[in-house]
Amino acid sequence: MTEHLHLAVALDGAGWHPAAWREDDARPADLLRPSYWVDLVQEAERGLLDLVTIEDALRLQSEDPFVPDERTDRVRGRLDATLIAARVAPVTSNIGLVPTAVVTHTEPFHLSKAIATLDYAATGRAGVRVQVSGRADEAAHFGRRQLEPLSSTRELDWSDPELRRRVTEAFDEAADYVEVLRRLWDSWEDDAEIRDAATGRFIDNTKLHYIDFEGRHFSVKGPSITPRPPQGQPVVAALGHADIPYRLIATSADLGFVTPHSAADAADIVGRIRTAQAAAGRAEETVHVFGDLLVVLDDTDEAAHARKRRLDERAGAELTSDAEIFVGTPAGLADLLQEWQAAGLTGYRLRPAALPHDLVRITEGLVPELQRRGAFRTSYATDTLRGHLGLSRPANRYATTAQSA
Repeated sequence: MTEHLHLAVALDGAGWHPAAWREDDARPADLLRPSYWVDLVQEAERGLLDLVTIEDALRLQSEDPFVPDERTDRVRGRLDATLIAARVAPVTSNIGLVPTAVVTHTEPFHLSKAIATLDYAATGRAGVRVQVSGRADEAAHFGRRQLEPLSSTRELDWSDPELRRRVTEAFDEAADYVEVLRRLWDSWEDDAEIRDAATGRFIDNTKLHYIDFEGRHFSVKGPSITPRPPQGQPVVAALGHADIPYRLIATSADLGFVTPHSAADAADIVGRIRTAQAAAGRAEETVHVFGDLLVVLDDTDEAAHARKRRLDERAGAELTSDAEIFVGTPAGLADLLQEWQAAGLTGYRLRPAALPHDLVRITEGLVPELQRRGAFRTSYATDTLRGHLGLSRPANRYATTAQSA
């Protein structure tokens, strides 16, 4: 029997190709309107996808990953991803909602209650993709730390000890941040709210807990001001390209996004994450590893390649990405997904080159093709994001401690 794949879509502006906003079916005037995001996520839900991620950052978009650019022919400006997810939550029913949040300059207490609130708004379908920042211009927004600008070249020299130190520091801070999130989500026991009008008792104070987190990067007392989320723990995701972020996925996340460029590469990445997961004592826990692919899809290979050429010409440069770029038909993409699945990937996060075109090719082309092969669900069997991913609702760490004392 073919094992079902998990599928996610990464939503970003008009799509992941820089010229996507110039396509005939693009909606550049709607990028800051709620209806645009509602339409996209509802389309993804019609395709029975596990989840959508929503991109975010603390800077304007830039062609260079490390410094701002001055381009005026690209989409610039975006809405807050968590607030987009909160707007979409009431008009969707099953699909998981995973906004991106930069954790380097923000406070975990604030994010914990925002994602807990999103989990209530989505009735158990929330997650968060934690993202680090090493850019000097982002640090300058907050004035809490000074960072030297990184190289403006796209290729980082991982043998440089200073680079490795900075990256390690950022991801160690992210690991502490996730630990604080998880403790705050557990700081209310599930039955802390009594809501008994007859006795006048709304909460049981003995079931609210200080988390008393003291670490190198954060000192947080708690408890949260928001009761424990419906899922207990919303899903935590992270994107990784090398061993240092792979360690964050292995030690702290429920879901990792990685960028392999072949089946052999996928097997190597999965193996490295599983080794780090075992070293962290999580060998028995489910940690999903999804492969990221940027997709340009059409009815024929020729049409897909022609569309990419047109987009590249409008952009003035050939499309590049940290992820593998697939250009072809939904059936051809299905072949690749199943080939790489054998390498140990449990699912995929697809980045549509242009919206809505490539999203619709995913929902109306790829999904039916995978269903014909017995490789994807034909209906939602659960109504929470943890349920879609086969993750159980975790016990509250403080309740367990209290009961065993």
